[in-house]
Amino acid sequence: MAAHAAGGRAMSAPLLTSRDWLGKASAGLILGFVLALGLSGLLAWAIGVSDTFFSTKGQLAMWSMSPVWCLVLSLCFLFRSGLRAWTMLALASAVVWAGVYATGMLA
Repeated sequence: MAAHAAGGRAMSAPLLTSRDWLGKASAGLILGFVLALGLSGLLAWAIGVSDTFFSTKGQLAMWSMSPVWCLVLSLCFLFRSGLRAWTMLALASAVVWAGVYATGMLA
């Protein structure tokens, strides 16, 4: 009886539910955008984009936002709850935007 645990109960996998999907999706949509925009700004600073956003470097920084946003939006459903998704993504966004502010990219 390999299906039973040592205590005599049947082992079962955790159930997959759609609990808090609206909170998770809205956090990924809104805060994922904010996070992707901040990371794009940090990338622009890191590769030396000044005012030439039509250059290759500028286009790279601009278009890097889409895959980051999609990745955050895809992975936001792995959080345990909508509240945790909002909290963690807000914290990550705050850290990224503090870095953007520290680099002087907001001037």
